[in-house]
Amino acid sequence: METHLKKYGQLVMSLMGVVAIWWIVSGFGLVNQNLFPTPPQVLAAAVELYKDGVLISDLQISLKRAGIGFAIGSTLGVLIGLLTARVFAFSVALEPFLTLLRPIPAIALVPIAIVWFGIGEGSKYFVISYTVFLAVWLNTHAGASAVAGTYIRAARSLGANRFREFFEVVVPAAAPHIVVGLRLGAALAFLSLVAAELSGASSGIGFRLQDARQFIQTDRMFVGLIELGILGALLDSVFVIISRRLVHWESA
Repeated sequence: METHLKKYGQLVMSLMGVVAIWWIVSGFGLVNQNLFPTPPQVLAAAVELYKDGVLISDLQISLKRAGIGFAIGSTLGVLIGLLTARVFAFSVALEPFLTLLRPIPAIALVPIAIVWFGIGEGSKYFVISYTVFLAVWLNTHAGASAVAGTYIRAARSLGANRFREFFEVVVPAAAPHIVVGLRLGAALAFLSLVAAELSGASSGIGFRLQDARQFIQTDRMFVGLIELGILGALLDSVFVIISRRLVHWESA
């Protein structure tokens, strides 16, 4: 309990320090406020967006896109990661191709995604799920590949068949890596969300950032950035709590 209170206290102090420095730099004219707005200006912009209904609607739309893309990408990432790690045929067929895909950033796929799926939701789901899939696949593959041979031999000596060996030995042993991949994938979902919404979107946090840029409304741009930061931090905290409960034999 004391450890958690100490961490929360450090977080509050850190945020207060950042806001104080931000206020001093922008409020005392050290930089142009049109380019670097003060905290009250950003708060006023957030209130205005909330009153217009834009803040909540963009948040709901972006969360839906990130959630669906994460669900698709993480599910495929775990399944294919386990297969490429434990089944030789899948490893030979897919691992070289997936290794080639890893360096391709999500934003580079936006144009081809729009050509393939149009400017609707399909292109955004594709970009997000692609990014999440690669992160989850890599961690799952690494974890399932590193299962100690002694675990496998012990299970077989006790009469475990292939099915039980896979689900009662391989999956639990790889679980810490899978959770790390899911945690990383959740963060990347928001990164790729912005990339997907910057082009071919008429709503969402990424679109609102692009729209504010066109009119040099930096206060609204800061609102979007802070919104993304808060969402990412909350989601990461949720994954830490879940991982400690599900994978209690490993630290999160």
